[in-house]
Amino acid sequence: MSRVRLHRRGARDEVLAPWIAGAIILGAWALAARYVAPRIAPAPASEAAAAMVEPSASPVAMDATPSQRGDRPAPPAHAVLTETPTPTAVAADPDTSRDLETLRERNLLVPVAGVDRRALASTFADRRSGNRVHEALDILAPRGTPVVATEAGTVVKLFQSVRGGTTIYQFDPTGAFCYYYAHLDRYEAGLHEGAAVERGQTIGYVGTTGNAPPETPHLHFAISRLGPERQWWEGAAIDPYLVLR
Repeated sequence: MSRVRLHRRGARDEVLAPWIAGAIILGAWALAARYVAPRIAPAPASEAAAAMVEPSASPVAMDATPSQRGDRPAPPAHAVLTETPTPTAVAADPDTSRDLETLRERNLLVPVAGVDRRALASTFADRRSGNRVHEALDILAPRGTPVVATEAGTVVKLFQSVRGGTTIYQFDPTGAFCYYYAHLDRYEAGLHEGAAVERGQTIGYVGTTGNAPPETPHLHFAISRLGPERQWWEGAAIDPYLVLR
């Protein structure tokens, strides 16, 4: 090959070299934009924020069952989550609220002679044997202390109960409410079913009959709103403490 041709080829290569290099660089950028960039692109803002605030779970937590981790399955979309009401929330019921107002207006007597209402303590929501809710007011007093009618009314039942011992069921004058007196030591002489009693009249005496602790004489006093059938053994419990306090 002649020197002239070699010289021309060298000159041509020198001219084309920058163009070839530029083409190679542009090609590399194109490939990087197509295959590499998607892998290193930043996460969307919402995912980035979640990654910043969500703590990483430890291996123990991840291996644990949902109950061990304290997880709860998500409720169905149509589910409505509500809290189970407790006995202490009974006053929130509209009917119970009206009953409380009605009974408070009557200024019922504390049904144990000589006990000041300021000495009463709420026991309505206490638990008893068998995990029962107490739904009554315990009024402590020495054995033999007179138990008096909280208001006028009618004695509808004298009953010997395994739990309540010697008991009295009294209806109020309207027949809307029932007053229950339990753990009595004995009835007042001459008391009988169907007897009309006056407010403050002695109807029995504090004792420990039934399942009351022998060393803790007290009156178990309960109030209930009667249903349409006016059955002495059935009704909606009302907290006596909220009435008498």
